[in-house]
Amino acid sequence: MTLVYVCMAPHGCETIRRITPKRMQQAFGETEQALRTLASHVNRSRPDTIVIATPHNLRLWKKICIVTSQNSSGKLTGENGSSVSLKVKCDIEFSRQLLMEASEKGLPVVGANYGSTEGETSDMPMDWGTLIPLWFILNKKGRQPSVSIVTPSREIPLTQNVRFGRTIGEIMERDRSKRFVFVASADQAHAHKKSGPYGFTKAAAEYDRIVLRAIEENNLNIVLQLKSKFVEYAKPDSLWQIAILAGIIERVKVKSQLLSYQVPTYYGMICAEYARL
Repeated sequence: MTLVYVCMAPHGCETIRRITPKRMQQAFGETEQALRTLASHVNRSRPDTIVIATPHNLRLWKKICIVTSQNSSGKLTGENGSSVSLKVKCDIEFSRQLLMEASEKGLPVVGANYGSTEGETSDMPMDWGTLIPLWFILNKKGRQPSVSIVTPSREIPLTQNVRFGRTIGEIMERDRSKRFVFVASADQAHAHKKSGPYGFTKAAAEYDRIVLRAIEENNLNIVLQLKSKFVEYAKPDSLWQIAILAGIIERVKVKSQLLSYQVPTYYGMICAEYARL
């Protein structure tokens, strides 16, 4: 039991063909195929609970968010008018345990519910950072794992996000009744194209190269040591989820493998897995 699989997955909407115009599908094809590979590996590991760290759920100032709703649901609509939707059951037991233990360690965590206290209307709106990786993973028939959604904070010291990940790993390793998967939902630098919303900086390509090297060398500390000014120029969407991932894999021996890297538009996308040894 315990932690059985860890991965880093992008959340670009264009990876889902159903909601992507045909003219753009080929450009995202390599990442789409890698996401399908990740999904097959997750499902092969037969998880009971998938813990996913997303940068796009509730962004609480100087706080790490832990979703404590019983459900989470969302919908994405593409340029072509087609849509995809997803609804999941949340692992309330795990989320509440994480909230309690992280609080006891002095970490700045907040539990967040939406709607009613319990029941069907206790339903946190699902952000795209959660929905897109899970759409690939859960797009199958049969028994579905429950989900725990967390959102790191960018305003606190990065080491606190690492400690939070370490706490997640400790709970997973202690709980012998469940099989856990962790997904770091993370797009990379967002300043690769002048035409993009964040403009162009040379730091974007350099940031992505550093993340790729960290994966290839199985050493995420390389990324965690980056200067804040450099990160600001590169505009990544991944550093804080990587910090949580780094804390989790401190608890177990893993072997990293890069599955894909693309920059089909203004932001980079990496698919990577950390298979337990």
